[in-house]
Amino acid sequence: MTWLSPERLWLLAGVAALVIGYLVAQRRSSRYAVRFTNLKLLDRVAPRRPAWRRHVPAGLFLVMITLLVVGFARPQAEVQVPREQATVVVAVDVSRSMLASDVEPDRLSAARAAAHEFVGNLPEQFRVGLVAFAGSAAVVVPPDADRAAVDAGIDRLREGVAGQGGTAIGDAISASLDQIRSSPGEERPPARVVVLSDGANTAGQDPDQAARAAATAGVPVDTISFGTANGTIEALNAAAQPVPVDGETLRAVADAASGRYFEAADAEELRAAYADIGSLVGYETEVQDISARFIGVGLVFAVLAALTSLFWFARLP
Repeated sequence: MTWLSPERLWLLAGVAALVIGYLVAQRRSSRYAVRFTNLKLLDRVAPRRPAWRRHVPAGLFLVMITLLVVGFARPQAEVQVPREQATVVVAVDVSRSMLASDVEPDRLSAARAAAHEFVGNLPEQFRVGLVAFAGSAAVVVPPDADRAAVDAGIDRLREGVAGQGGTAIGDAISASLDQIRSSPGEERPPARVVVLSDGANTAGQDPDQAARAAATAGVPVDTISFGTANGTIEALNAAAQPVPVDGETLRAVADAASGRYFEAADAEELRAAYADIGSLVGYETEVQDISARFIGVGLVFAVLAALTSLFWFARLP
């Protein structure tokens, strides 16, 4: 937290003086009561009141003054505010290893379901694109605000729609960047790429080179490693071929492109990863004056101080 007028915080010294003054007054009041020798008469003219209640209004008042002073100093803090516009490109691995059933019903089906949910939770004004990749990368849906087109594209994600025999993570990032660069308009809105895969790069260009290009363009790349170490697919000879998840390349890409890396071993973890990415995409951090918060809470304490004093200690005719 920072302050636009930090010198005003010196007024808190006055609050401290009030606290000291109140404690001194309470001590003097206690000594005066002890000097009153006629205890029966004292009980009639000054009946005993609950010890803690008599301090509540004063305490509430002091908290109110403190909050108002802090608000008067005009504090600032980082606040998450919704973005008005953004472009998000989701790149999904459709290589054969994504048919592994270690995630029910299989990795690709679970990825499609989670992508539908992720896209549906993004603000309607955001432009969303879809890229599929295996041995190469293919643009399934260019960035657009038409959610129906994106949903239809997600449903078309199948093995073979983006080449065969490999996992081209670098190509997927480059294709996503090309779609972002081709966005219409003089001013390009903030953009982000989300890459989901279950393995290391085995085809196409170097992912590190693509990640550096994204960083230069100011486009963060978030990556999700999806699957478990026990994944298998059926080979041509009907034997089970191990396809364990390998997230080292995806981790390196996220680090190089100022994104975040997630590991998801099941559909629930995948949805959680997409939810975290959604909060990054849908909001931006701004430094704002939050003095109204302190002033508002201070006024609440003022009302509480008045009410407790009125109902507990007011003398009725």
